[in-house]
Amino acid sequence: MDTKDIILNLRTKKGLSQDELAEKVFVTRQAVSRWENGETTPNTETLKLLSKLFDVSINTLLGSPRELVCQCCGMPLEDSSISKEPDGFFNEEYCKWCYADGEYMYHDMDDLIEVCVNHMANEQFTPERVRAYMKDMLPKLNYWKQYTNLAGAEKFNEFKKQLMDEINALHIEGMPKVEKLNALVGGYINLEYRLPNGKYAKFLDDNATYLGNQLECEFGGNRCFGIAANMDFILISTYEENGETPELVIYKKR
Repeated sequence: MDTKDIILNLRTKKGLSQDELAEKVFVTRQAVSRWENGETTPNTETLKLLSKLFDVSINTLLGSPRELVCQCCGMPLEDSSISKEPDGFFNEEYCKWCYADGEYMYHDMDDLIEVCVNHMANEQFTPERVRAYMKDMLPKLNYWKQYTNLAGAEKFNEFKKQLMDEINALHIEGMPKVEKLNALVGGYINLEYRLPNGKYAKFLDDNATYLGNQLECEFGGNRCFGIAANMDFILISTYEENGETPELVIYKKR
């Protein structure tokens, strides 16, 4: 579909007249008319405004001339998975799990690889094959190419260490010492807990990224400890294989 048709369809779906759209993106009605007639194409700054207004990427507005791929994890990007800047504008370089609220979520390639192994491994694509594939592919992406020039990695590692110290200071019976935290997508670890009143609740955001780990109970058995934390809280739970019968151990604000 051409840009002229895309803008017309998006404007119609949003219930805007040409005059109303023109006002929202600071152009004249005649400019909108020329876009929809195919006479002209919005400039870069106007495309950004249209992108934010219609909640679609600039790539979509232009008829998807590029195949967008997250430059951190390599995932193909669609409008629903593209990251956004704190001001609401799309960042078409990254998915929303690798870049959120203006922050890069991964500073350790091994952490990202382990997250991908958990999501991608299956009977046909073993964990070993996933690791080999990711170790070959990730260094070719822009984020990891320029990683050495990024600020914040040192502070990020300091934050992880501080979190581990806080978790270990809780001295939870049966839980081994935490020595590593991985970046984990909320949807992967967002278990549903049964509350004392019989209702069920989830405490995480499927679309957010947390620091966490899974640890085997020191007392043996088939239960594990699960850890999820961020700048605001620490959550520790126990559960059986595949997250079955989860029980909340502690939910502590930081």
